[in-house]
Amino acid sequence: MREIACDESGYEGEKLVDTTTDVFAHAGVHLDAETAGALIRELRGRIRSPATQYKAGHLLREKNRAALEWFLGPQSPVYGHGHVFLVDKAHHVRTQLAGLLDVDADSLPRAPYFLSAANDVLRVKDTPGVVDEFFRVSGPAVDGTGPARDRIELFRRWLRSDPAVNTVLDPLVPALVTAVDRWGPVRILHDRQIMLPERRIARIRERCDGRLIEVRFVDAESHPQIQVADILAGTVRHVASRDLAGHGDPVLTALAGPYVHAASILLSYPGIRFGAKQPESP
Repeated sequence: MREIACDESGYEGEKLVDTTTDVFAHAGVHLDAETAGALIRELRGRIRSPATQYKAGHLLREKNRAALEWFLGPQSPVYGHGHVFLVDKAHHVRTQLAGLLDVDADSLPRAPYFLSAANDVLRVKDTPGVVDEFFRVSGPAVDGTGPARDRIELFRRWLRSDPAVNTVLDPLVPALVTAVDRWGPVRILHDRQIMLPERRIARIRERCDGRLIEVRFVDAESHPQIQVADILAGTVRHVASRDLAGHGDPVLTALAGPYVHAASILLSYPGIRFGAKQPESP
């Protein structure tokens, strides 16, 4: 039975628009504590920072470029033993809204004010007037007097019926399903996360057809595998975010590519070359 360690980067719950990050990343690594601890010690020797716990930000400093390339490269212990699920947040909002309205996502506006209103109408937070505001900013793109309003009102009732479980936007849900698909059957060690109550985990377990055996929350400081997952999620998220913005680094994109799971929710951009094949973890 495999045990993998998971952590995320760029997570702000169901608030996906008007946030500090445009990409969410969730990493899973299949390393034992001894190997993960040795990897952290190797990074410490290369970076020489006095920090008690290393994060992605340490590797992303220009002076530590060589350490970053080593960490992501084929000589690293995490190569072939890690994967990252990425979500382009704005794209996720548009695709979920398109599915709800039964329209082509390309027919929906990309304007920030529209995406923000769409985000509000799709998330559990029950703010008065969100439906009216959504149709106000939609203009002619979405007819607020016909079936679209009925669909959204029905959807909002579904959200309110069980907020602890019902969600279409929380990227942690597809991230965990993808991790199980990649590694399962598995036990998951996860950094402490209040957005994964037991009932939501139970629903995720149902979606995984029994292949998710257990989710156990642990602290990163005493579990080096979690620290490695945190660093992997943070570095690959940074690379993806730069690439999506049109400022990608071809070397880092090529190094990050083998870690990115094919089920990631990303727009197709010419500059993105994610998805190169890694060897399978034993």
